[in-house]
Amino acid sequence: MKRILTIIGARPQFVKASVVSKALQRVAEMEEIVLHTGQHFDENMSGVFFEQLGIPRPDIQLNVHGGTHGSMTGRMLIEIEQAIICHKPDRLLVYGDTNSTLAGALAAAKLHVPVAHVEAGLRSFNMRMPEEINRILTDQVSDLLFCPTDAAISNLHDEGFGNKLAQVLKVGDVMQDAAIFFSPRAAPPAGLAVRDGFILATLHRAENTDDPERLRDIVCAINKVHGEVAPVVLPLHPRTRNAISQAGLNVEAHLIEPVGYFEMLWLLAHSGLVLTDSGGVQKEAYFFGKPCVTMRDQTEWVELIEQGANELAGANTQAIERAVKRNYARKIVDSVHLYGGGTAAAQIANILTQVG
Repeated sequence: MKRILTIIGARPQFVKASVVSKALQRVAEMEEIVLHTGQHFDENMSGVFFEQLGIPRPDIQLNVHGGTHGSMTGRMLIEIEQAIICHKPDRLLVYGDTNSTLAGALAAAKLHVPVAHVEAGLRSFNMRMPEEINRILTDQVSDLLFCPTDAAISNLHDEGFGNKLAQVLKVGDVMQDAAIFFSPRAAPPAGLAVRDGFILATLHRAENTDDPERLRDIVCAINKVHGEVAPVVLPLHPRTRNAISQAGLNVEAHLIEPVGYFEMLWLLAHSGLVLTDSGGVQKEAYFFGKPCVTMRDQTEWVELIEQGANELAGANTQAIERAVKRNYARKIVDSVHLYGGGTAAAQIANILTQVG
C-alpha cells in the first residue's frame, strides 16, 4: 500500500486538503497520514475547521506556532523530519506557500522522499513576501508540481523547469473544488445582522499589519467605504486586532471574530464586493462571481487582474476607495473556467496513484 504524508498547518490548507483527502479515500491501496504543524492554533482558526469539513483529526499534531519565520520553520523542520523517519512515507504532499509547506518540503528532500506541491508555480515577484520565498524553494525540491493555472505553468517554464526531471502538471485549483462541494452547507455567522450586498473585508498580511503607515491608510479606507458605499463586515484575525489596537486606530465596520469555512462561504455569496489582502480570498471571490479589490502591490493570481475580476489598490486610501466604488456590485462571470471547474482533487489523486 502506498503511503502519503500530508503536511498542513494554516487554515486555507485545511480546506484544500479536505477535498484532496476525500479523493484519496476513494483510491484503493492508498494510505494518507496527516500531520498538522500547529501553525494556526486558535480553535476558530484550526480545530473547528476539522469538524466542519469532516476531516479526521490529524494523525500527528506538532503545536509549533509563534516566533520568527526562521524559528518556526526550523522547529517544524526538526519535528517533520522525525515524523518522516518514523512513518516512512512513499511521498510527501504539501500545499501552498506557508512555513509549514517549506519545512515539510525541505525535510522530505533531505531524506530523499519525493515531494508533491499543490499550487505550484505561483509567483508575486515580490521577494519581500515570506510566502514568495516559501513557494519558490518548495517548487525547487518538488518532483510533482500541481499547477492551478496557465500562468503558473508559464512561471515554471521561465524558471527552467522544462529542463528538470520534475513533472509540471496543470490540474486546476482545489479551492474551487472545495467551494463547489461545500457551498450547500454555507451558513451565516451567528449574530450578524446585515443586508445582502455588504462589503466583505479581510486583513491579515504582515506587509500591511506590521507597517503602521499602511495599516493606518487601510483602516481609513475601510472606514470611508463603510460610510459611503456599503457596510463592511470584517472578520478580524487576533494578530490584526492587536496590531490595530497598538496603532491606536478605530475601525468603523462590523467587526466579527474569525469565522469557519462555511460562514466564509456564506459571506462571500451574500457580499457585493470583496476587499482583501489574502491570496486565497481573491480566488474565492471569483468563484462566487464577486468583484475583488486587493490591498496589495502585487498578486500571484495575475489572471484575475487580466480578466478584470480583481483590481490591485495597494494600501493607498484614495486608491482603495476609488477601486471599491468602481467595482461594487459588478457581476463577474467565469466564462473561461480559469481554475478547472472543480476537478482538481480527482486529478491529483489519480496522478498520485500512478507515480512512484
